[in-house]
Amino acid sequence: MPNELGRIPILEWHLIGERDGRYRVSRARFRAELEQLHRRGYVPIRLADFLARRIDLPAGRSPVLLTFDDASPGQFRYRERNGRLEVDPTSGVGILLDFIRTHPDWRARGVFCLLPAADAGHAFFGDKGIDGQQTAWRFPKLRFLVQQGFELCNHTLWHARLDQAGDALVREQLGRGALAIDSAVPGYALRALALPFGLWPRQRTLARSGEWRDPKSGRITRYRHDAIFLVTGGPARSPFDPRFDPLALPRIALQGGTRLATTLDLMDRPDGPLARYVSDGDPATVARPVAPAARMRSQSSHRSTARRR
Repeated sequence: MPNELGRIPILEWHLIGERDGRYRVSRARFRAELEQLHRRGYVPIRLADFLARRIDLPAGRSPVLLTFDDASPGQFRYRERNGRLEVDPTSGVGILLDFIRTHPDWRARGVFCLLPAADAGHAFFGDKGIDGQQTAWRFPKLRFLVQQGFELCNHTLWHARLDQAGDALVREQLGRGALAIDSAVPGYALRALALPFGLWPRQRTLARSGEWRDPKSGRITRYRHDAIFLVTGGPARSPFDPRFDPLALPRIALQGGTRLATTLDLMDRPDGPLARYVSDGDPATVARPVAPAARMRSQSSHRSTARRR
């Protein structure tokens, strides 16, 4: 039954590679998780639509928000063939785009939370030849994602622990992160921040908005986040729920021994506390769940009517 006050899973992937591990899922598992979502009637949505309460899905379908943290080459890798760049089909983006091609009811949707200056090839999906990725490919990757329909997200400059940083460093990490994304995709409306390790700065308001002044040029970069992703917490509330808080969005981190089916099974219980959002097919209305007692009365009435007939 429709329930547009139900929970919405915000899924979180980090490394995508050959095998499962800490912060890592295998390529085979990643595709299997996409298959599982599709089989259970989930459809990826845009963060912008989630925040604007514009969830327009066919009746019976459920929204899911896909997020990817840390910008590793395993998430998005280019390869060079015959002098041309193409998306490596074994990278996360390659697997996702192939899945979308074979499942036309899905579109290119997902949020990539970026590190512009991290070590070990995590600077905008790889640099300095790490994992075969060239520094010059970084900005084209971001532009490609936006052109496809994906969204970008701030994750600080190099995954700094904001809880241990002074206010000036917090502003620098978030301001320079926003500036780097704007350098790749000029004018991009950056809406979200993923807190590294899920840790807040001492002055929490700086996670929402602030500004950083370049000490050399004096240029001021302002940032403002309408959504803030946590690391864990389970399925998020519907944006139609009065208790919805876009500045503290819980996620489901898929890695190691954490299995997607565990959460989805809980969300499939219509009377449970984590019952999932199910669309009524009409974006102009908000379908509310039917209380168990009312549902039993309705079923009893239908049976009585059938007997009289």
